Amino acid sequence: MNYRNFRTAFFLKAFVITIALCLVSCKEKPNTAAMSEGAEKITTEIRDIERVEPPNWWVGFKNTELQLLVKHPDISERTPRISYPGVHIKAIHKADSPNYLFIDLEIEKTTEPGKFNILFEHQDHEALMYTYTLKNRLKPAEDYIGFDSSDVIYLITPDRFANANPENDIVETLQERRIDRTDDYARHGGDIEGITDHLDYINDLGFTAVWPCPLLINDMPEASYHGYAITDYYRVDPRFGTLESYKALSEGLHQRGMKHVMDQVVNHCGIEHWWMSDLPFKDWLNYQHYFENEARAIITEHHRTTNQDLYASEVDKALETGGWFVPVMPDLNQRNPFMASYLIQNSIWWIETIQLNGIRQDTYPYSDKSFLSDWAGAIMDEYPNFSIVGEEWSTNPLLIGYWQEGANNKDGYDSNLKSTMDFAMQEEIVKGLLEPETWGTGLIRLYNGLANDFAYPNPSDILIFPDNHDMSRIFTQLGGDIVKTKMALSYMLVLPRVVQVYYGTEILMNDFEKPGDHGLIRTDYPGGWEGDPVNAFTGGGLTDDQKDMKGFLKTLLNYRKHSKAIQQGKTLHFAPKDGVYLLVRRAEDEIVIHVLNSNTEPMAIDLERYDELGLTGTVFKDIINGDEILWKDRLTLSKPGSLILTSKF
Repeated sequence: MNYRNFRTAFFLKAFVITIALCLVSCKEKPNTAAMSEGAEKITTEIRDIERVEPPNWWVGFKNTELQLLVKHPDISERTPRISYPGVHIKAIHKADSPNYLFIDLEIEKTTEPGKFNILFEHQDHEALMYTYTLKNRLKPAEDYIGFDSSDVIYLITPDRFANANPENDIVETLQERRIDRTDDYARHGGDIEGITDHLDYINDLGFTAVWPCPLLINDMPEASYHGYAITDYYRVDPRFGTLESYKALSEGLHQRGMKHVMDQVVNHCGIEHWWMSDLPFKDWLNYQHYFENEARAIITEHHRTTNQDLYASEVDKALETGGWFVPVMPDLNQRNPFMASYLIQNSIWWIETIQLNGIRQDTYPYSDKSFLSDWAGAIMDEYPNFSIVGEEWSTNPLLIGYWQEGANNKDGYDSNLKSTMDFAMQEEIVKGLLEPETWGTGLIRLYNGLANDFAYPNPSDILIFPDNHDMSRIFTQLGGDIVKTKMALSYMLVLPRVVQVYYGTEILMNDFEKPGDHGLIRTDYPGGWEGDPVNAFTGGGLTDDQKDMKGFLKTLLNYRKHSKAIQQGKTLHFAPKDGVYLLVRRAEDEIVIHVLNSNTEPMAIDLERYDELGLTGTVFKDIINGDEILWKDRLTLSKPGSLILTSKF
C-alpha cells in the first residue's frame, strides 16, 4: 500500500470510529477519551452483551489471570477494549462458533476494586458495551477453613428435606413444572430456605457441616430434582431459591460455627445446558461429533481402573474419561484449555461468592486426570486451608488412595486432592456386620479394612459414610437391624476419618419397599412440609425406635464434637476375638474405647489381653448411658452392640 492509499485508509477508519463513538455517546455510554484517561466513573451499568462469564471477579488473587467467556451473536467480529488501571487484555481468542470470544485478562496485584466497561468495537456497526465488576475479597484466603477429621457432615437432598417457600415450587419459565410428592422422581418442593430454617436442628444433633446436593439450575424436562444435570454453572435453580438465599445458608452455617460444602460437577452438564444449542468449539464435549452428526451419545463403560492401570488400552482410557455418564449428561472435554479454565474459574467463583469451606466433586475418576490435578491445584494454591473430597466409587483401597495428595504413585501422578471417599471401608463394615463370626468373616472385615490405612497418605482426611444419596440407606443395608445400624454408625464415628451422614439416618429412614431405588432413597424428611403427620424436627409422631436412634446419634455426635481423642488422637486396635473387636483412640488425657460385640449371649472378656494400654484401675464412663465402668480384670458384655467408653468426664 502506498502512502496516499494508507493515509486515505487511515482517515476513513478514524472517521468510522468517530461516528461509532458518537453513537455510543448518544446512548449515554462513556466515551473512549474518558476511558483512555483512567478508570471511568460508572453510574449506569450497561449489558449489551448476552453473556459474560464469570459474571464478576475479585482483586487480590495469587493468580492474576482471568479468562472471560463472551457469548453474543457474531461477537467474534468485534474487538474488545478495556481501559481500567491494572487491567489489561493479554489475548483474544476466537472460537469455532462466531458467537463466542474468550478474552485473557491480566489483573495486576495492585488493581483496585471497581466497575469498568468492556467496549466491543466493530468497524461497520455500533459499539457494544458490558459493565464488569471487580470486587474486594471478603476475607483472607487462609481463613477459608475446610473440613477435617473433627467434622461430621450432614448430607442433604434439598428437594426432599424441607419446603419453606411453596411460592417457588413451580417456575413457569422452566421445563419441569409440577410438584408431586407421590412420585419419587418428580420435584417435591424442598428448597434452600428449608435447610436454613433447620440449621439449629442440625447443629443441635451435633453435626458440624452441611453438604447439600447441587443447587444450581437443572432445567431438564424430568427428574430435575437431584441437581446433577446442571444447565447453567452460574445460576441457582429458582425452585430452590436465589443467590441471596444461598448466601444466607452459608451465613447461617458460619454464625453457628458450622461449615458449608458445595457439591460440584465438572465431569458433565445437563443436555439442556444453554451452550448445547451453540457449542463454542468442535471439541467442547467429548465425542461431540457423534452428538452433532448422529444425535447419539457415546456412553462410558465405567472402567475406572483405567486411570491407574499400567496396561490399559488407549481406547478404554478414552472411553472411561470421555464417554458420557448417561445420554442426558454430555461429557465435558477438560482437555480443551478454554473448558478447563472455565471450570476452574467457576469453582473459585463459588468459593468466593458463597464463602465455602469445601467442595465435594462428583464422579471424580470420570474426568481427565491431568485437568483434575490442575483444578484441585489451582483451588488449593489460592486457599491453602480449604478442603476438596472426590467421589471415587471403588471398593479397592489402592484406587481410592491413588487420588489423595501425597500418594507415591508409580506413574508420578500428583492429584492435589486432600480427600477421597471411603467406599472400601463402607462395604467392609456392612459385610462384616451381616456375616457370621468365623476366622475370615464378621468383625475381622472391619479390622482388616482399617488395617488398609497404610495405603493412604493421610487416612484421617479420608471421608467415611454409612450411606449416601446414591445407595441404599444403611438401615436397609443392614436388614432393618437397629443394633447393627448403631454398631456401624458408632464405629465410623470413632475412626480417624471425616464422617458424612445422610439426612434421615437419625430417624431410621429406609428404602425397604424398593431397595436401591434412587427416588425412594431420597425420601421426604417428615415434618419438612406443612401438614406432615410426622415431624422429625420436633419429634412429633416418631416411633420409640426412631427417638432412640436420634438420641443415640445426638449423644455420640455431640461428644465427638469436643473429643480431641476422636478428632486427632492416635489409633490402636486389637484383632477381633470371640466376637469382640476393640479399638482405642487416645490424645493427651483423654481415652476413648470402642467395643463391638457380635455375641447374642452375655459374655465377659479378659482384659489382660489389653494390658499394653496401661488402663488397669481406670474409671470410664459409657458415653451413651452415663454408666461408670472400672477397667480391671474382666469386662462384662450383656448384649450385642456398641460400647463407647471415655476416660474424660
